[in-house]
Amino acid sequence: MYTAASASGLDLTSKRNCSISPRDLLSVLALASLVSLGIAIGFAFFGAWPILPFAGVEVLALATAFYLNGRHAADYERIALVEGRLLVEASDAGRIERHEFNPQWLRLEERRFGRELHLMLRSRGNEFEIGRHLDTEQRASLAARMRRSLSSR
Repeated sequence: MYTAASASGLDLTSKRNCSISPRDLLSVLALASLVSLGIAIGFAFFGAWPILPFAGVEVLALATAFYLNGRHAADYERIALVEGRLLVEASDAGRIERHEFNPQWLRLEERRFGRELHLMLRSRGNEFEIGRHLDTEQRASLAARMRRSLSSR
């Protein structure tokens, strides 16, 4: 979670933890594909040629998984209190969703599912989950910070 200073005291941005660059991820995919196809070609050379289509399917499935994971690499969530409005902006696989709330009508709800804590913003029939890229302790900290910022308005 990244925090920026602002006049309102609340400007938070959280992002997914992407510990590998897209270029390195592509290198890992290429290496895994070469190893898999190399082993399959070795077996095909000794007469077990039906293994080749299965190796191809394996490489295709791995590439698909890497692609689907990569679509979410730049996901983020920004929460800011600006000019008496709470602005929430969330990016999910390139689709940006923006919500604006009046802090006077806003309710921050904490929902627990086992050990998981989920934070929901509710206002005038609208509901939006925040803190999706944070762990449970960070969500609890976010809830406390938001309550402090919203109560001081």
